[in-house]
Amino acid sequence: MPFDPAVIRASFAVVERRADHMAKYFYAHLFAHHPGVRDFFPEQMAEQRDRLFAALTQLVLRLENPGQLTGYLRALGRDHRKFQAAPEHYPAVGASLIAALRHFSGHSWTLEIEKAWTEAFTVIAQVMTEAAAEDEPESPAWWEAEVTNRRRGAPDVVVLTLAPDRPYPFTAGQYLSLCSPRVPRVWRPYSIANAPRPDGSLDVHVRRVRGGLLSTALVEDVMPGDRLRLGPAIGDACLVPGSRRPLLAVAGGTGWGQIKALLEDLLAAPDPRRVMVYLAARSDADQYDLAAVEQLVDRYSRLDVLLAAPADGADRTSANGLLTDGLRAHGDWEGWDVHLSGPPGLAPEITELLLGLGAEPERIRHDPVPETLNRTRPLTSSDWFLDRRDVAWINRTELGRTEPPAPEE
Repeated sequence: MPFDPAVIRASFAVVERRADHMAKYFYAHLFAHHPGVRDFFPEQMAEQRDRLFAALTQLVLRLENPGQLTGYLRALGRDHRKFQAAPEHYPAVGASLIAALRHFSGHSWTLEIEKAWTEAFTVIAQVMTEAAAEDEPESPAWWEAEVTNRRRGAPDVVVLTLAPDRPYPFTAGQYLSLCSPRVPRVWRPYSIANAPRPDGSLDVHVRRVRGGLLSTALVEDVMPGDRLRLGPAIGDACLVPGSRRPLLAVAGGTGWGQIKALLEDLLAAPDPRRVMVYLAARSDADQYDLAAVEQLVDRYSRLDVLLAAPADGADRTSANGLLTDGLRAHGDWEGWDVHLSGPPGLAPEITELLLGLGAEPERIRHDPVPETLNRTRPLTSSDWFLDRRDVAWINRTELGRTEPPAPEE
């Protein structure tokens, strides 16, 4: 590694307290010196600034592990193809990053620090561009997909069926990122809610998030005939090929979509395993896909589904209590494969519970969970530094691997 990770880490600690200001400065510098790149970014930049600093944080956290750093950068490079990032853009980004770091470091900035960051960004750009170039012959930067069906599952949930314009390779349990012309250049990740089908169609289950630009458009405005843009499938929360252990799946809300895909994958071939699904929702009315649940139970004799939904008007704590009580009532989960899918807090909470009930950590699978806690935007730089926030979409795509899990030995 040509740069000194300790120097990078120490200088980053100086500027992270002013993260929002630094991100604003970075983009202002970039757009002022290279106005043509502004068209690659969404109109509203607040979330993009969050994404920038989240990515920088992930890079700094991986400096001591070159393998993790390289894997992260390669995933980031492949993912940036859908943003139309090209090799000629990287020097401009690097110059603006150095300018922003220098400005907010003040008197602590030195030639040694500038040298370390310049060397680090050279490595970042090289790994990302090489990964994008390797990916280009194998996969398009994105797929165009037509919305062929729309079903309202609940007041704030829709199930969309999509028809990609070319074969779309994926494994059950993976997710994709998508965007809509109704909200240009805003991408969000959604689980693919089915196993591969002969006709190549895909389902996504979308819940409207308060203030969410894309989720609101998908739930309220997007109709059959609309076209969406899809990024490549990513993630490794897939079934372990060859496993004969019983399977526990825990889903909350629209996390059911991913679990549904895994169950369909099991049904595609004879499988002797016992399968238990705990399906949690905020209320009975929020169990939006019960017809599909009943069909799967009818077709798969070893499948048991337990519904955990409190009476209408109860809060989320009541739903969580029903779910955790049900898992405790089973007793020992040692020897089970476990798949978790749902809101950002579900995987950490249920993982902790199951580990206490005998589940092995290496048998628990779920999509990456960002380490953020609070959905409100910080009002000051001190708020930003002291109060981590819950921005569920940040880095989810970049943190996932594109390879499905290895088979059992």
